[in-house]
Amino acid sequence: MGTRLGELVERLGGQLVGDANLEVSGIAPLADAGVSHISFLSNSKFRTQAGQSHAAALIVSEKDDDYIAAHYQGARIVCKNPYAYFARAAQYFESLTAIVKPAGIHPSAFIDPTAKVDPTAHIGPFVSVEAGAVIGANAVIEHGCFIGRDAEIGAGTHFFANVTFQARCKIGQRGIIHSGAIIGTDGFGFANEGGVYIRIPQTGRVIIGDDVDIGASTTIDRGALADTVIEDGVKLDNQIQIGHNCRIGAHTAMAGCVGVAGSAIIGKHCTFGGAAMVLGHLTIVDGVHVSSGSMVSRSIMEPGQYTGFYPLAKNADWEKSAAIVRNLPGMRDKIRALEKNIKTKTDE
Repeated sequence: MGTRLGELVERLGGQLVGDANLEVSGIAPLADAGVSHISFLSNSKFRTQAGQSHAAALIVSEKDDDYIAAHYQGARIVCKNPYAYFARAAQYFESLTAIVKPAGIHPSAFIDPTAKVDPTAHIGPFVSVEAGAVIGANAVIEHGCFIGRDAEIGAGTHFFANVTFQARCKIGQRGIIHSGAIIGTDGFGFANEGGVYIRIPQTGRVIIGDDVDIGASTTIDRGALADTVIEDGVKLDNQIQIGHNCRIGAHTAMAGCVGVAGSAIIGKHCTFGGAAMVLGHLTIVDGVHVSSGSMVSRSIMEPGQYTGFYPLAKNADWEKSAAIVRNLPGMRDKIRALEKNIKTKTDE
């Protein structure tokens, strides 16, 4: 199933140069696109490849359009941000073939009599919805999900199979939670008395805003007393851990295996590369970008790119460098002694 270029531009905007009635069936990368595909150029260093593309049409930026016009014979959609345009176009093509989950409750699902499920919502096989829970219009709750007591799920939110959403947690509209994610587990809270750990009850909630995506097997702990908060538009990849009482600012994105310890406050529009770590009780302001594998061990109060890891090296070279690092305190003392001796001789 495809669409006309003119229809695509009517929906998404941009300036069409070429035949509005040209039919395209989907989006493909520059190297793979055929005569029925639309492709995109988001990085100017691929201009030459784009000019040789066999795609029926290209999505290009204003700055690249002159070059593409001179080297490419197909239709063009000129816009400010080709990559974002590609994402929206891909969503549209996906919608043309998407299987819409039917409204209603599967016979094998358990719904507590006090729960409120909108009649337009889809509740799949073996779903469990506990007392007082609320599921909004057009929500999709797939096979085997657990919805805890007094939990709230907003309109149009989609839980894939086997999501656990614990008691009193809340998510807004149009959210996506992938399989195996667990929202509202107890935070890691214990008091030490004489070497024995005493559990601290975790009585807060997890509050998630609108348009939030949460990846497979990601875990978000409920707050100890106050709530853990994930603001609007946050994007979390697979296998991420968010500790109790954290706050993740709007439109922040984290790649796989990021770990955020309890009570960390992270600002808006931040990014975290894969396996980055954030220690607890830190504050990170808006607009901070942390490189993959970095350890954030102090608060960051100024926007920018931050990196904190030792460069990869051959193991033998790394061992030599590690030995030097271990000896730095002694080397420092020797240098200070030499400086003192030089100063003494100079004074004489």
